[in-house]
Amino acid sequence: MGNAENVLFDNDSRVAPLGLIAMNGAQELAEKVNGYLTRWANENAHVADTFLIENECPRFSSGDAKGLIKETIRGDDLFILCDVGNYSIKYDYFGHENSMSPDDHYQDLKRIIQAAGGKAHRINIIMPSLYGGRQHRRNYRESLDCAVALQELQAMGVSNILAFDAHDPRVQNAVPLMGFDNIIPSYQVLKAMFKSLDDFKPDKDHFMIVSPDEGAINRNMYYASVLGVDLGMFYKRRDYSTIVNGRNPIVAHEYIGRDCAGMDIFIADDIISSGESMLDVALELKKRKANKIYCYATYPIFTNGLDKFNKAYSDGIIDGVFGTNLTYRKPELLLTPWFHDVDCSKYIAYFIASLNHDQSISQVIDPHSKIDALLKKYGIK
Repeated sequence: MGNAENVLFDNDSRVAPLGLIAMNGAQELAEKVNGYLTRWANENAHVADTFLIENECPRFSSGDAKGLIKETIRGDDLFILCDVGNYSIKYDYFGHENSMSPDDHYQDLKRIIQAAGGKAHRINIIMPSLYGGRQHRRNYRESLDCAVALQELQAMGVSNILAFDAHDPRVQNAVPLMGFDNIIPSYQVLKAMFKSLDDFKPDKDHFMIVSPDEGAINRNMYYASVLGVDLGMFYKRRDYSTIVNGRNPIVAHEYIGRDCAGMDIFIADDIISSGESMLDVALELKKRKANKIYCYATYPIFTNGLDKFNKAYSDGIIDGVFGTNLTYRKPELLLTPWFHDVDCSKYIAYFIASLNHDQSISQVIDPHSKIDALLKKYGIK
């Protein structure tokens, strides 16, 4: 990453004193990020117990809410960490317990920005999963929620937004004058695979990358390029005469690429929602006599539960699923034998350190040299 740890609390080079706000549902990740930041601070003889700033968004029983920051943030370089996908957070509404939706999380984020009242030196938003990010383009008469939200945050005084593996990063074109970084945790994923898998051999003779669809081709192409292995792709053949749940149903997954017989396969996507497409692709690869199949999604949310993946694992269709801690993972997912957690907290801490000192983050965004060193460490290159 560079020398972020060495200069993190050099008072002559930082933009302003650092403050970290964890929105409701992002506390677990924020605690890990704060742990790195405080450790680096103390290593540089700057005693810091925590950079976390106490806050809350209490709700009235009618459903109305307000944002409250309980410490001074005047002059701070403020970083707000928000997980809009954490559905495990509940609130009382007319005597009923409701789960917070992405809309609720986003409104709370705006409340905290309002509570800052213009007193912070700068406001930076770390929103790994972009609010409204799956509705990234307009067809006919449709809303464009993500683009409007970005414009709204810019109007409220936000300087920078950090997102991870945006569904379509071109949505940043809505705010060309605001800082926007789309981060892909490729190095963290490969590091977790080497750590978790005893027989992991990502070389051209044993391993290849397969994109689950045309939309995920770029992220899979990157893995294939840095590993120096072959790339295959599926495309989804849809029935455009029918609409089911707002989408054209998939008729079949068609494969394009070299023979995958006997090869270990890595399939990367930004999100596992129901997971049916990922399992369909894995099944098609097994029909083509692929060896082990490893799936990866930055956001493993499993909206339809885990039963199908448990069965696919027991039937030998998949051999493992990797996912990051950038969003909420249900406890039963973390207990399965096939799921491997990818920790991105140190990565976020590096970004905060760099931005707080107005340092270049190009080396952090492009981890090619670190991936190259990782492969050499394990004798792949």
